[in-house]
Amino acid sequence: MSGHSKEFPITWGMVIDIDKCTGCGACMASCQTENNIEPQPEASNKLRSTSWMLVYELTNDKAFPNHDIAFLPRPCQQCGNPPCVSVCPVIATDKNEDGGIVSQVYPRCIGCRYCVAACPYHVRYFGWYDPIWPEGMEKTLSPLTSVRPRGVVEKCSFCHHRWNLAKDAARAQGKNPDSLDDGAYVTACVQNCPSGALSFGDLKNPKHKVHELIKSPNAFRLLERLGTNTQVYYISRREWVRKLGDNYLKSE
Repeated sequence: MSGHSKEFPITWGMVIDIDKCTGCGACMASCQTENNIEPQPEASNKLRSTSWMLVYELTNDKAFPNHDIAFLPRPCQQCGNPPCVSVCPVIATDKNEDGGIVSQVYPRCIGCRYCVAACPYHVRYFGWYDPIWPEGMEKTLSPLTSVRPRGVVEKCSFCHHRWNLAKDAARAQGKNPDSLDDGAYVTACVQNCPSGALSFGDLKNPKHKVHELIKSPNAFRLLERLGTNTQVYYISRREWVRKLGDNYLKSE
């Protein structure tokens, strides 16, 4: 990758312990609800459905009794050097938000899908359909997240609105909104993970759990050799899982 990673005083990141993930999909469901993602007209069509958080099943491709599987939840990786930003012709997506979150400005998006093609993690989704909720379900819409129209690209925002709420709560308590306590701001998927596989916090804050987790010898990032410098880390004690995180040759 060309370019360089941008640094931010606060760098929000996620750590996902794959060995704890059961593949239950609670992260996916909570993300859909929290971020006003409409029921999918063709949920089985992965090319035209939208899922900001998606759980992949991994396998070591060995026969019984050595067969093993793992589940890999995949939100936007919030790259430090995001390939999607440099290809956007209208600056609808950018890496200048505090916290290092890659932003998406829906009214600017012209639907060219260059960012979709550039993202090596397939985390960006183009809206092929008008967002429609079955009668009555529209009452479940969150006022904190905009509903995206057909024809624009959308993606995980690390539940950015929750950060704003956490800062407001800190101000109300007389605390510094730029130095939130660990756990004061977490994404919906992290909050609703029943197995505790997902952790969230400021990667640069020594008081936050994730600051230590990313130092684990079992921590890795997806496609790390691309140089995208992502803010999502994974942990697995199984070597075959860690190796699936990048395109290793058989000789490596």
